[in-house]
Amino acid sequence: MQELEVIKILQEELKFTDQSIDKLKMFQTELLKANKKHNLIAKSTEGSIWSRHILDSAQLVKYINFNQGSLSDLGSGAGFPGLVLAIHSQNFNFHVKLYEKSPVKKEFLDKMIEKLEIKAKSFTNVFDEKIESDYIVSRAFKKLDKIIQVSREIVKKPHKLIILKGQNAQEEANKAFKGHKYSYKLDVSMTDEKSKIIIADIF
Repeated sequence: MQELEVIKILQEELKFTDQSIDKLKMFQTELLKANKKHNLIAKSTEGSIWSRHILDSAQLVKYINFNQGSLSDLGSGAGFPGLVLAIHSQNFNFHVKLYEKSPVKKEFLDKMIEKLEIKAKSFTNVFDEKIESDYIVSRAFKKLDKIIQVSREIVKKPHKLIILKGQNAQEEANKAFKGHKYSYKLDVSMTDEKSKIIIADIF
């Protein structure tokens, strides 16, 4: 999918405003510029940022109520999915926390938060303190069983877990949720029918 096709989906299906689309374009420009110096995203994915990274992240808005609460993105990297979700949010009382241990990536996130004027804040270490969030999202943090362990031990209850996973999602979910009574479901990703989104209620 090319840029214009993705933007149409963002606007029509995921309800991104014109202002949010403008911010996504600024984000893309800054990311490509920064990626010349630092390896924020794989060079091989630069030509497919809109589908591979932005839409892949943006599809999570379907599972989030931005009218209240807060969200934490574990292992935000260059801002996927957390920064994209913060750009979508029109509620300035909805807090987005981005956890990224790489100093280079965290510096980029801070620059983007300021430049795009979005309600978000970056943190270095997930394990520093209890996470007070209603939603936990992740795209490339750790294996699912480790994410569940983090959500059980250091995140307030209840909360919703929304994880982007590849084609082994079902197998990973079977193993990770074994012994837990949490209800969860797998949805097909909008960007790759082999990939899945795992949504679980942790209580």
